[in-house]
Amino acid sequence: MTDKKSKLAAGSIIIILGSIILRLGGFIYRFILSRLLSPTGYGILGLTLPFQNIFIIGASGGVPPAIAKYVSQYKAIDNEDMVHQTIVTGIKLMIFMSVIAALVMFLIAEPVAIDMWHKPEALLPLRLVSIIIPFSVLVGSFRGVFQGLYDMTSIFFSKFIEQIFTIICASALVIVGWYAAGAVIGTALGFLASLLGTYYLFRKDMNNYYTSHEFTKITFKEELNIMVTIMKFSIPVVISGIAEIFLYDTGTFFIGMFLPAFYAGFFTNASAIARIPLIIANSVSTSILPATSEADSLKDKELMRMYMHQSYRYTAATTLPISAFIMIYATPLMILLFGGEYAPAASALWILVGGMFFFSIYLIASSMCQGLGKPTFPMYALIVGAIVNAITGYILIPKFDISGAAISTTLATFVLMVMTLYELVRLTGINPPYKDLIKLFFATIVMIIIMYLIPKTILGMIIGGIIGIIVYIVIVVFTKAIKEEDVAFIEHFVNKTGPLKKYLLKIVERIKIYLKE
Repeated sequence: MTDKKSKLAAGSIIIILGSIILRLGGFIYRFILSRLLSPTGYGILGLTLPFQNIFIIGASGGVPPAIAKYVSQYKAIDNEDMVHQTIVTGIKLMIFMSVIAALVMFLIAEPVAIDMWHKPEALLPLRLVSIIIPFSVLVGSFRGVFQGLYDMTSIFFSKFIEQIFTIICASALVIVGWYAAGAVIGTALGFLASLLGTYYLFRKDMNNYYTSHEFTKITFKEELNIMVTIMKFSIPVVISGIAEIFLYDTGTFFIGMFLPAFYAGFFTNASAIARIPLIIANSVSTSILPATSEADSLKDKELMRMYMHQSYRYTAATTLPISAFIMIYATPLMILLFGGEYAPAASALWILVGGMFFFSIYLIASSMCQGLGKPTFPMYALIVGAIVNAITGYILIPKFDISGAAISTTLATFVLMVMTLYELVRLTGINPPYKDLIKLFFATIVMIIIMYLIPKTILGMIIGGIIGIIVYIVIVVFTKAIKEEDVAFIEHFVNKTGPLKKYLLKIVERIKIYLKE
């Protein structure tokens, strides 16, 4: 049982470390471009992002996860022909869909920019999004192969190449005077570089056997059947992906309709900071899915209860203080990261970060439902949340500008969190650890009060954050809001701290002794 107690923590920490590095690259991109472009120019760039995301997901159709599933499945039974054919057919399907999506994006750019937003300056950047789609979709297909062959390192390097070249190319093109259009072209060049690098990794490291040997040829009808199989798996994935983008970015779309372009830049950066707590939630949710599936297959309700309670506590114990810190110091954070011109975005940030906490809990509950073999309900909840966000955003944004967008997103995430938690309790008969969660909320409130009393300057933010987190940890340990087995999560972090490791491990041991009492 000891191994099982630390299993969830170990898997989560590995994913977190990679996520932090990639998230940092995203912040560097925003940090540079928000200073190179005016707020209006950055706002125009922000308006293109939802379309990039929607068409990239729409074009890939959820195919990369399907490629991963069937490559892994056929590899496990040594069916080399079907491994090869899945890769080839999946890539063909994605190329076809990407061409269609790029054409649609090019055609709708003018109606959106001119007729709906009344912003002619957004027309060229929107049209240029069509260039990004084919490159990004092809990169996605190779990442699906990597995932199916359990090569997560290549996935990381693929994303890392994309980020590095996107930052360099986008910055250079903006500097030479290409404005927001240059940033979009820079993103396309980043995906192109990633495609070349990813293909090199595929040929070099990903078992050339599946592409260079002779395989049994199949008929067009047989290949069509493989495409249908892939699409059946992909449809729920793409619906969930697009619904999630609508949940995040509906506010940006309505901001383009009702407000000046610079508000889109404010909201884009506020949203980026608000999503920081999702790094941990995404990592825990990735690990809890197979853990829940394991407990369900063993019919071990106590093991299921332990995994579920651990995931709730891990997520709440880490995301609550991060959310509280962002909420209290929204203004100095915006100034520090993006410059004084973006200080007004704080009005949306402190609201939006609450919504991202709700979404963190949804991610955990959703992964548990998937692990139980019930993936459709979280998808329905996500669709309901997207609809709520669209309706409330349309009403609130004209009245409360970007604060209205933040309120609508927060309401939507609360709705889908409640729906999914209720369904999970119905499926398992296991309630969240309410007593522990109440203790964590209490510790967070005390932390908020302390930080609120300290000046909201950059120096005050540093001092308040240090004092606040110390008080939070003391209260959490003193009230035993975490359990002995939860300390494994802390230990895995501490083991990555280098020279500080031996000192921090002593503190961890004392915490474990106290929790045993």
